[in-house]
Amino acid sequence: MRATPAPRGLWASITPYLEKESLAAFFVGVSSGFPYAMIGATLTTRLAQDGIDKKTVTAFTLAFLVYNLKVLWAWVVDGVRLPLLGRLGQRVSWLLFAGVLVIAAVVNLALVDPSASIQATIVAAVLVGVAGATYDIVIDAYRIETLKPYQLGVGSGMSQYGWRIGSVSAGALALVVADRLGWSAAYIACAAFALPAMLTGLIVGEPQRHVVTIEKRGLAEIWRSIIEPFTEFLQRSGALLVLLFVLVHKVGDTLANLTFRLLFNDLGFSNDEIAIYDVGFGFWAYLIGIFIGGVLYARMGLKRSVLLALILMAISNLSFALLAMAGHSNWGMAGAIGFENLASGFGGVVVVAFFSALCNLRFTASQYALISAGASVVGRLLTGTTAGALIENLGYVNFYLLTTVIAFPGVLLFWYMMRAGLVDSALGTAGKSNS
Repeated sequence: MRATPAPRGLWASITPYLEKESLAAFFVGVSSGFPYAMIGATLTTRLAQDGIDKKTVTAFTLAFLVYNLKVLWAWVVDGVRLPLLGRLGQRVSWLLFAGVLVIAAVVNLALVDPSASIQATIVAAVLVGVAGATYDIVIDAYRIETLKPYQLGVGSGMSQYGWRIGSVSAGALALVVADRLGWSAAYIACAAFALPAMLTGLIVGEPQRHVVTIEKRGLAEIWRSIIEPFTEFLQRSGALLVLLFVLVHKVGDTLANLTFRLLFNDLGFSNDEIAIYDVGFGFWAYLIGIFIGGVLYARMGLKRSVLLALILMAISNLSFALLAMAGHSNWGMAGAIGFENLASGFGGVVVVAFFSALCNLRFTASQYALISAGASVVGRLLTGTTAGALIENLGYVNFYLLTTVIAFPGVLLFWYMMRAGLVDSALGTAGKSNS
């Protein structure tokens, strides 16, 4: 599949970001990002300030595990019509319902006292994870079905802009309000970040490309709605290779990314230096990478842009091997962080666009939940079980060289799928212009 060629000129490259569907992807992305922030660094800071011990804090990783399990109930979003709200359309009604769930869960987390009951706080955090994951399911389906095939690249970029801005803004607002009014007020204030997606659904309306399915009533229909999204995908030519690619394409990148802070600490970088280069410089490099990804997706087409992104993401790990060899170097850190974030921003856009194009519009929520969960699970498991030991045994230079090597099977697999025509044959109706 090739994207519609874009007209030449800077303004022609910018205008796709201003289209209604792209702006909708941005605003739903804002709401998608903030629940993650509420149970991530924000909650960690709150617990630390309440004097909770580190071992107890690690229990809150359960809330993140929920995001990898969302495929288990994604079929409900596709197949269950909500009473009353359902008149607004399947996607819009679920946006409103899931948004209310997120607001309620965040307010509930605001009202618990960690120092009085850590068990209640754990339950509240997991509930935020469940609500946030459900909101993600709906938002991903709404984004994919709202965007036209040629907009998948730019729309994926806008969604990532929104996600990053929503998570950073919510985290910053929470800290500012907590210093003045306390953590309960901070969480309640942040609950407002659920509103952009809800308002977008009401203003933009039901996606034109949403395919209405039969409402699931009997047990047989419910069972069919659970398995049909997966059986439909597996019947496509090249489906098993595509699933293998989903599982392995990001393993090297994930192994490397989750160890950067260890490298910076061992090289003697101060917190100020990390804040400037990793957080600050890296943030802007990532945003630039997202923009470049949207432009190149439109100009190069899906297959070539994905292949280029995979190569750049693999090579970016080498920059940290060079940094480890150079030692404490601000210029080296800036170069490594800049290259890695540019590659990740670019890759995030075009790979997400590819994953979106794989969905059948009859099962958008279920199939994208499966793909997005599979894309991260292997890397996280390997990182948690092997990364530390590999660094201790190999050293940082050889470790990052190894992550580069591990990344290239995904590159070669995608190249083979391109040459064999399996990328085209595996695409779902979301990636086809006649859908």
